[in-house]
Amino acid sequence: MIKVEWLYWLIGLVFVVMAAQMAMDRTNPKRWTSAAFWGLLGLTFPYGTGVADATADNGGWTLPAEPLGVAVLALIVLAGFNFLGKGVPVTTTGEQREASAARLGNKIFVPALTIPLVAIVCASVLDESGLFEDGKATLLGLGLGCVAALVVGMLVTGERKVSVPVHSGRSMLEAMGSALLLPQLLAVLGSIFAAAGVGDQVGDIMNKVLPEDSRYLAVIAYCVGMFLFTVIMGNAFAAFPVMTAAIGWPVLIQQMHGNEPAVLAIGMLAGFAGTLCTPMAANFNIVPATLLELKDQYGPIKAQLPTGVALLGCCTVIMAVFAF
Repeated sequence: MIKVEWLYWLIGLVFVVMAAQMAMDRTNPKRWTSAAFWGLLGLTFPYGTGVADATADNGGWTLPAEPLGVAVLALIVLAGFNFLGKGVPVTTTGEQREASAARLGNKIFVPALTIPLVAIVCASVLDESGLFEDGKATLLGLGLGCVAALVVGMLVTGERKVSVPVHSGRSMLEAMGSALLLPQLLAVLGSIFAAAGVGDQVGDIMNKVLPEDSRYLAVIAYCVGMFLFTVIMGNAFAAFPVMTAAIGWPVLIQQMHGNEPAVLAIGMLAGFAGTLCTPMAANFNIVPATLLELKDQYGPIKAQLPTGVALLGCCTVIMAVFAF
């Protein structure tokens, strides 16, 4: 059986290898601290397995959680004090890239299409085969799809050295920087808020403010709340447990008998509308601007803002009309 932890270990190994490359890259003025950041991150993956096994008490590794917390704080310090840098990537010339693009044509899209294809096959065909850990076929399919796409990409381009895509990946990693981790940290923040009872407190406030049996105001509060919390935290998955515990479940579903899948799905979509309008959603808005070297770092947000606001309005109307 292929376990999801193996995928995490592979991801950690990739980070460690790239950290070693950064340490040897003299063109990076902050090569040692950059290597420390990504290397430490890579080591947290296998170490986290031991912490999870110890928490679950399933007879696996028994590693204390405290060092993992210290590692997270160290990552925050390295990123927060701007200790991450980037070197000069070793790449081809513009003329060479144009010639390569003309030679490959649409074949260049084959590796990218390999990822969803393998993920779909694993999730729909191989899910019940016993090959994958229970409930993890989709995630493992995504990981296997990435590995398969790497192989296919090397075959399509005729590349024979694995070091070439690894160096390219490292250059992209340096370009994205610590913003790469922001979605994961914000998702954890949502879980912390939920465990701390923030949703219950917001729910108490809403019960005092909202008139009794006012469905439309409750719908507006839920959708707008999902939108605003997502803007603040940058992740709809972080906003979802807070606003659903406050309004979605107790008010719209239990009190007003809303259709559960409709209310929750539309509420999540309202949160996704907020994703279009915030720099906190770095992987959607800031990272693409950095990779494309846009002059205006907030250009994508400015372009997406009208769509996000319109989408919020549509979600609110659709929920009010069709979810009850």
